[in-house]
Amino acid sequence: MYEFDLERPTRVEDAVKLLSDSVESQPLGGGQTLIPTLKQRLASPERLVSLTGIDSMKGVFTDRGGTLRIGGATTHAEVAAKAAYPGLSELAANIGDPAVRNRGTIGGSLANNDPAACYPAAVLALNATIGTNAREIAADDFFQGMFTTALEEGEIITNVTFPAVRTANYQKFLQPASRFALVGVFVAKHDDGVRVAVTGASNDGVFRWSAAEEALNGDFSPDAVAGLDVPDGDMISDLHGSGAYRAHLVKVLTGRAVAAA
Repeated sequence: MYEFDLERPTRVEDAVKLLSDSVESQPLGGGQTLIPTLKQRLASPERLVSLTGIDSMKGVFTDRGGTLRIGGATTHAEVAAKAAYPGLSELAANIGDPAVRNRGTIGGSLANNDPAACYPAAVLALNATIGTNAREIAADDFFQGMFTTALEEGEIITNVTFPAVRTANYQKFLQPASRFALVGVFVAKHDDGVRVAVTGASNDGVFRWSAAEEALNGDFSPDAVAGLDVPDGDMISDLHGSGAYRAHLVKVLTGRAVAAA
């Protein structure tokens, strides 16, 4: 691991200033991806700006209308324990292991946008809004490909807001060693229609399965997706599973999520 300075600001404004002072500064959430990257000498920032000391970026809050707001520095464990919201607490409870859940944060996961991470599927299916120190970004505009998001240099995820939803469920076929999603499908039924988001499967990262959404808008049942085909041309193919296998899992898990929802 290379030498670096570590800063622990207590205000968002101070964190933004520290990040803007040098192009070699990098924000640090729970560090579940960044620290292993540093250990492997794949990154060498001069300064890490920890966000875990900013209390305004922590916590789980629900208003009377059912809207859920989660601070960007909130850990997976806290989301699992406190987010009384369809599908979301169960998703958080099955991320990694207890050590990961007690360190990793929702903001860090979304900013990293790992193609096999769970939160991106939830945020996309639930039509959430990602709040930063500078603006609000709709989920449909936030994810821009594998490990790529709409975040600008030095921009920090301060909160994520989830609108009220009628019903939702997340189904995950996990890779046993890492507990990342080999394929994960989040299905959410809103007042204005169904959204289906898939993680772990595509070389382009998280995506919405529009054919399933159209079918489920007409008939919200597992039978509605049973006859659909998932193209496997853009699917990840590796030692854990072929593209065709992942495409098959997408359909199976979507049906299970609908049944559970």
